[in-house]
Amino acid sequence: MRPSQRAPLLAAVALIFVLAIVYSKRLTSPNKESMDWRSLAKQPMADAHDKAKYKTVLQPTPEQLAVNSDLSYSTLLKNVGEPEGVLTRVESDSPRANATLLSLVRNSELSGLIRTMRDVERTFNSKFNYPWTFFNDEPFTEHFKKRTRAATKAEIRYEVIPQDQWNAPGWINGDISEVSNKILLEDNIVYGQMGSYHRMCRWNSGMFYKHPALKDTRWYWRIEPNTQYFCSIDYDVFKYMEDNDKTYGYVINIYDAPQSIRTLWPTTMEFVAKHPEYLHPNNSLAWLMEDTLRPDHNTIANGYSTCHFWSNFEIGDMNFFRSDAYDKYFEYLDQSGGFFYERWGDAPVHSIGLGLFLDKSKIHWFKDIGYVHQPYFNCPASDKCRGCKPGQFVATSNMNKENCIETFFKYAHAD
Repeated sequence: MRPSQRAPLLAAVALIFVLAIVYSKRLTSPNKESMDWRSLAKQPMADAHDKAKYKTVLQPTPEQLAVNSDLSYSTLLKNVGEPEGVLTRVESDSPRANATLLSLVRNSELSGLIRTMRDVERTFNSKFNYPWTFFNDEPFTEHFKKRTRAATKAEIRYEVIPQDQWNAPGWINGDISEVSNKILLEDNIVYGQMGSYHRMCRWNSGMFYKHPALKDTRWYWRIEPNTQYFCSIDYDVFKYMEDNDKTYGYVINIYDAPQSIRTLWPTTMEFVAKHPEYLHPNNSLAWLMEDTLRPDHNTIANGYSTCHFWSNFEIGDMNFFRSDAYDKYFEYLDQSGGFFYERWGDAPVHSIGLGLFLDKSKIHWFKDIGYVHQPYFNCPASDKCRGCKPGQFVATSNMNKENCIETFFKYAHAD
């Protein structure tokens, strides 16, 4: 081997050796909480982990900390009717909204998707006939297309995600990512070592609304395979959002694993310090920073409660995500590498963006929509619902502590 060939090989071996040493130290370090992917990447940690500095970038005002609602989750799910405001019925002559039912789905998930499509068509879309848009990082099979076309009378669009949207960006160091994912495994973070999961979270966080197939679409309802819908929806949910000045709708609000997002909040505070103009004056900061119910979460996540809208169900206005505030926020997060060096999910990223940059009055709880994505439920007491237990949040009571929706009620609102 010539000397010119030997040098790159030795450099690669040296990098792997250093990473192995760092990782072995990470496993045995008594100061485990202070180490993360930034140290592995040899990046300066002073700014990103000066917790005192970044906790004081933003603090809730007394007005934001005032209790808005102390009603309980179970109380609010009793005798649930349709939301107040303007409602568009199926017999209305008013034009449909510019909207789609959206699903990121693999060919292998077809059976679970068909079950969910049947629920959505039965409860809602057979009345309103909104198009479905399916996304995949590889082409859909003819079998997939045949089965899904048989499940709806609505138009279906089958779209492939461009590789430059799906793959890890060029600034991600694969060796560092590999070691960091081993740390996630050590911390028992689900899907932490699945590259496809990291790519999915990044795409759902800040790429989906940039796909060419959606460039002329405003509203979306995210549909996940293997989810269930229990209640008849007799009004147009998209027109409800449009006519009542809403931007984002959710059904479930839960805590995230703080070990998966240790640096998400400090990185967010870096962005806010540089762009305070994007903060909405009627934001949900007190909800994001709540630290009484699960103080350990707030500590590990460096100032963020980890409470978030569970984004496997969301009805949203893509114009918000296309805004300078959110899109630049996503780009800042993306450049930091946390989607691959940690396991930043689209749910906390969407929630923080909404909580900081959107008027909280524009966020709506669709409490009348019965839904389950195992193991969590939203099940209202309503004569429009069948198949779930009213008020149930989870099948096993020891997981009720994961429900943080009452903190949103407390610091934002309960509608």
